[in-house]
Amino acid sequence: MSTSGESVLRTQVAIVGAGPSGLLLSQLLASQGVDSIVLEKESPEHVQGRIRAGLLEWTTVELVQEAGIGARMMREGLVHNGFDVAFADSGHRIDLKGLSGRSVLVYGQNELQKDLIEARSAVPGAVLWQVGDVALHGIDTRAPRLTYVHERHRYELNCDFVAGCDGFHGVCRAAIPREKLTQYERVYPFGWLGLLADVPPLHHELLYAYHGRGFALCSMRSRGRSRYYVQCPLEDKVDEWPDGRFWEELEARLPERYARQLVSGPSLEKSIVPLRSFVTEPMQFGRLHLVGDAAHIVPPTGAKGLNLAAADVRVLARGLVEFYRAGSPTLLEEYSARALKRVWKATRFSWWFTTLLHRFSADPFAERLQLAELEYLAGSAAAARSLAENYVGLSFD
Repeated sequence: MSTSGESVLRTQVAIVGAGPSGLLLSQLLASQGVDSIVLEKESPEHVQGRIRAGLLEWTTVELVQEAGIGARMMREGLVHNGFDVAFADSGHRIDLKGLSGRSVLVYGQNELQKDLIEARSAVPGAVLWQVGDVALHGIDTRAPRLTYVHERHRYELNCDFVAGCDGFHGVCRAAIPREKLTQYERVYPFGWLGLLADVPPLHHELLYAYHGRGFALCSMRSRGRSRYYVQCPLEDKVDEWPDGRFWEELEARLPERYARQLVSGPSLEKSIVPLRSFVTEPMQFGRLHLVGDAAHIVPPTGAKGLNLAAADVRVLARGLVEFYRAGSPTLLEEYSARALKRVWKATRFSWWFTTLLHRFSADPFAERLQLAELEYLAGSAAAARSLAENYVGLSFD
């Protein structure tokens, strides 16, 4: 029951978090006639401005198209049929298309966010921005509800289901009793220092580099905007890395034939991201379903974070549509089990790819093992095919 002074609203699905997963879920549900309201604590400008990954598996591309917002993505996105792995002053191309039959699409997450915000903002009341004091109630009953403050007024939102799309530090996972969850975590002893610049990409495809000084990644957001990363100590601060130092370090970690193509320029943004693997089981409790970073985190090495979130959305959206169309709760009840199958496979791949390419210690034995595995990858069609199949995204059951 609502408290005095609260306005009471009703929707079928309450979605907490207006990142890509929350807005994509809302958009997919709307296309199937299922009502939702999205609650977001930040402003649209803040959410849209967050710099995140920009590599989409083709199943994610298809899901965005299914949601009806893929036109600009297909027009401006860059199709990549492979990527390079550099080590020991040489490079080896992984032919994604030839080995797996599929490609990936480079399209910045902030660009996808723009498309989603534009689509959902066209529907009055579909997304509420700068919402405070969000709390979940009765999530283990058939009548869950949320309370929150919006524009200095208190509201109660009654619903059938809650989708927790509010990230690692959000309120949704915290609303589940701790004894009902099992959490698995691996924290890596380094971070990624990322730099965004309006310079042409070093290569027409992504380049992953293993070097004795540490890992490096040369990626892009468009034909004129590049995103570069170097492995750095966790204790480093961004202000310890002026642009000149970053470009010098990146160049030092690349084989000469790549380094001489590098074009430097002033940074638009720099940040250090710690790396971790994190999985919560189960991904649902009562009428609450966790989606994306609220349930799992992977290192960015394999570009799985956004794609795993989209995979969660795909499974949850189908379950909700089946519930409202056919009255069947089967897919919703199987949500966690279905999603976790993919989550753990992607977690394994991200962990493996991270351990393959990063410098963990000064141990020369470990270094020789890494080089041996990289040489095996470069010379084995079976090893390359396994990498390609995982990189482009495993098929759904």
